[in-house]
Amino acid sequence: MLKVNEYFDGSVKSIAVENEEGVATIGVMEAGEYEFGTSTVEIMTITGGILDVMLPRENQWTRYSKGEIFEVEKDIRFKVKASAPVAYHCQYK
Repeated sequence: MLKVNEYFDGSVKSIAVENEEGVATIGVMEAGEYEFGTSTVEIMTITGGILDVMLPRENQWTRYSKGEIFEVEKDIRFKVKASAPVAYHCQYK
């Protein structure tokens, strides 16, 4: 079953699917700065554009571009910023 998600007044949108591999989303975000919270481990792959990420306990932004992957721990808050639209894939563990 597909589920459509929308955040930050429509600036971030994704479509989620659950199958034998678990839950995953494909999404897009407009240029901007956003803060997200996690309830599971999330493995993010940038599929288009560039995304700057600030994870907890870090004091500088890390830049990820198309094809690069980062992992976010469970039960934390993290920040992202995009200077142009970004596409991503997120696998939930």
